[in-house]
Amino acid sequence: MGNKLTACTSILIGKGASIDGTIMIGRNEDAKAAWPKHMVVHRRGEMPSHFISKDTRLEFDLPGESAQYTATPEWTDKDGLFEEDGINEYDVAMSATESAYSNPLVLGYDPLVENGLNEEAMITVVLPYVKTAREGVQRLGNLIAKYGTGETNGVLFADNDEAWYFETGAGHYWVAQRIPDDSYAVVANQLAIQEIDFNDTNNFMFHPGIQEFVEEHDLNPDPSTFNFRKIFGTADRSDAIYSEPRVWAGHQMFSPRQATEETPESTELPFIMKPDHKLSIFDAQNYLSNHYEGTEFDPLGHGEHAHKYRPISLAKTQESHILQMNRPGANIHWLAMGGAAESTYVPFFNGITDTPAPYKRGKLPAQLNSAYWIFKHASVLVDSHLHDFLPLLRDVQKERNAAAIKMIAETDRRLPSLKGEARATFLTRQSDGYATDTLNAYKKLSLELITKMTDYCELNFNTDENL
Repeated sequence: MGNKLTACTSILIGKGASIDGTIMIGRNEDAKAAWPKHMVVHRRGEMPSHFISKDTRLEFDLPGESAQYTATPEWTDKDGLFEEDGINEYDVAMSATESAYSNPLVLGYDPLVENGLNEEAMITVVLPYVKTAREGVQRLGNLIAKYGTGETNGVLFADNDEAWYFETGAGHYWVAQRIPDDSYAVVANQLAIQEIDFNDTNNFMFHPGIQEFVEEHDLNPDPSTFNFRKIFGTADRSDAIYSEPRVWAGHQMFSPRQATEETPESTELPFIMKPDHKLSIFDAQNYLSNHYEGTEFDPLGHGEHAHKYRPISLAKTQESHILQMNRPGANIHWLAMGGAAESTYVPFFNGITDTPAPYKRGKLPAQLNSAYWIFKHASVLVDSHLHDFLPLLRDVQKERNAAAIKMIAETDRRLPSLKGEARATFLTRQSDGYATDTLNAYKKLSLELITKMTDYCELNFNTDENL
């Protein structure tokens, strides 16, 4: 599949900023408009002891027995795995990656590594081997410090206590910041982390040699502080058109009283924000589904600025996920196949042992026994006559969202009485049931749309009904 640069949008929400005390990390995986994804469960001990990347040919030994974890790999491993997101059996969540850019000055002193550790392999070599979010940050940081990376990336981590955002700034150097419990962050293809407090190890982690590297090569434009974004990142016209508007959109959604002076092209948008109201799972979903609706920048509109900025949800979204942690029942891997704006987030409980067959199928060309292609099929049909068909899609989305909350509540009530294999079987059955019902709802919608579309054909004529 190759390089996925210039793609993805991310959100992280602390447990004190959410309406129900959960921690949420989520991201749109953007690359190609028609490139299927699968949803799988890797069982404990399934991973090999030695890893070889098909993307960069990097290889190294893996530690001990691998944990069970969920993942969303590509339909083909020809160019690598790209597992992208998942939750492991120790309730550690990880999403990789948010693509970004480093500036030429830092890359001159620490170039990207052609055969380093890239997005393609990060989930696979980190998530099965860590028991906390901090361990995940440290393991990924150690691997990049040792082997280097060929990309500039952001990576999301969470467990039942904390959410962390990790960023690489060059070939080997990295930092990570804990999202405060009462705050959230939205990120869009720029290095986002700002001030680093090297004395605050509760909230910051970093490559042990990063200060010396910056000082040795005179990389800091303001030596009175250490602003990672300004030292390692970029701030050019492409950022103003491509990245900053998506961050602005998140601030307008969640912190409008604080963000009154912000514009879509503001260059100093803060990384950490406090919401004006508590955020729900649907707030997170709505952000990842956003395309500037209600503004002059909506590409589904017809104003002169309708295509000025790159939207959050777009046709090239392969899948969108939200990993919801610190739940009273089982944690949830929410997954929307295709563009989130025209799909539905399906909740897969952590602890399931398998996923429905359609979620493990899907390749090129399209096949309608695949979850990815079932959602994509409905989306393409809706797009053909958006004004008439979008309300029909919205009705399905609303019904499925309400059904998800009902199913999750029922599951939570039953879980305390279940242990071991009985718990895993129940969680798998509950997830499978909702996922299957949702696929059936989208199949039904597609058939309804095809029926309606026959009246839009050019080969029509007002014929005499008596003939």
